[in-house]
Amino acid sequence: MTLYGMPIFLEDKSGRLTGSEFIDIHDRMRFSYRCTARDSAHTAYMIYNLSAMVYQGSCPRAVVALDFGPNNALGTVSFSSRESVPMKKYLPKISNHGGAYKPRKFVASDSQEYIWGYRTQEGQEWTCTNTSGYLVAYYSLKVPGEPHYEGSSGCTLTIDEAFGHIAAECLASLMIMRHIAEYNV
Repeated sequence: MTLYGMPIFLEDKSGRLTGSEFIDIHDRMRFSYRCTARDSAHTAYMIYNLSAMVYQGSCPRAVVALDFGPNNALGTVSFSSRESVPMKKYLPKISNHGGAYKPRKFVASDSQEYIWGYRTQEGQEWTCTNTSGYLVAYYSLKVPGEPHYEGSSGCTLTIDEAFGHIAAECLASLMIMRHIAEYNV
């Protein structure tokens, strides 16, 4: 991917945990977060990379599967290139931090460790940093007083362009973090 010196701004079209489209405002990336199964035993979501579809006319490619257990319990996360891993193991709590929503860390496909924190920066609902404290990504809610636009929640996932190669992993780990906060698991 060509670097342009500007972050990837993935607009969260619905802002809901039940499914949404995440589309870069400069049309560099597109992801879809869709519920694919729901019953008393589990709820499954797929993250599809729609970027290739736009440019090559191909079918959407599933890059991540999130399978939550009964009663919204954490389940497993599966990447197209890796085995299925329990979410608690993939995104463990960082024990030496306090707060209502403990930060959690994950190791991405680039073998680097990243940390999600809740409301650690002003204007950012969720903040992802690397172990050096560098801001990698953040999720922001609609700004109070901002006009409502049809087809947009006003929420965005912003990813530093240098970390575009882990955008799907940032999105997957963010959705797990939001699920943990929503259902207090």
